[in-house]
Amino acid sequence: MTAIDPRPLTGEPVSLDLLNTRWNLEGVRQDLLTDVDGLAVWLAANGLEERFAADATTLRHTLAARDALAALVDRPGDPAATARVDAVLDRGRIRATLTAEGPGEEPEFADPAWGPGWTAARDYLDLLRTAPDRIRACAHEACILHFFDTSRNGTRRWCSMAACGNRAKASRHYARTKES
Repeated sequence: MTAIDPRPLTGEPVSLDLLNTRWNLEGVRQDLLTDVDGLAVWLAANGLEERFAADATTLRHTLAARDALAALVDRPGDPAATARVDAVLDRGRIRATLTAEGPGEEPEFADPAWGPGWTAARDYLDLLRTAPDRIRACAHEACILHFFDTSRNGTRRWCSMAACGNRAKASRHYARTKES
């Protein structure tokens, strides 16, 4: 049985969900991927638990992918960050298939331990193809979470209106009343 996911934001595309395995809780940095149990939680949250093992090697490779993605999200277009993500992508490939349902694609890995990290890196490419301007970091200064803005007008600023958005509004209200 997999443990409960403690993260404040889940359900984002797998690449951003991997980045969101680190978060701040009352000013203290948290990290879901400190051990294989945390990896098992993340794999289950993304429907990857049947395809990939939660073991030390997979954890090490998934952390490498998370660090590569974080570098690229923090510095879009940076050649060194791009090379790190490319190095993760080199660990797998897509094989075209034809099934009874029609054309398909199947990922292949020389080392399946790279599977979760490669899947996240591949997903990031899909987000870049779809709408790179909608890949966002939360606007709250203490938050380190990322999200894919699916709002109609593309103006979402917070990872969660209930959490970070509300804190920002409360902070502005406090500052206004303090001035009065």
